[in-house]
Amino acid sequence: KYPEQAKRDKISGKVSVKFVIEKDGSITNAKVTQALYPSLDEESLRIVKSMPKWTPGKMKDGKVVRVQYTVPLTYRLQ
Repeated sequence: KYPEQAKRDKISGKVSVKFVIEKDGSITNAKVTQALYPSLDEESLRIVKSMPKWTPGKMKDGKVVRVQYTVPLTYRLQ
């Protein structure tokens, strides 16, 4: 959902969120690394935290490991 305040202020742009995929596929340590606007930053964290479990990372030998990702979320008004 595009936050109403951001719509009224006609804010658009990109928010980057960094997080860790744990060995069980769950998402932890979600943080905004490139902020845009407070309500859009909050919405970005909400989106990342509500994602279903990911497939965890694996080493070449098949060992399951934690992986850190940074995902850019682009907000655009039309």
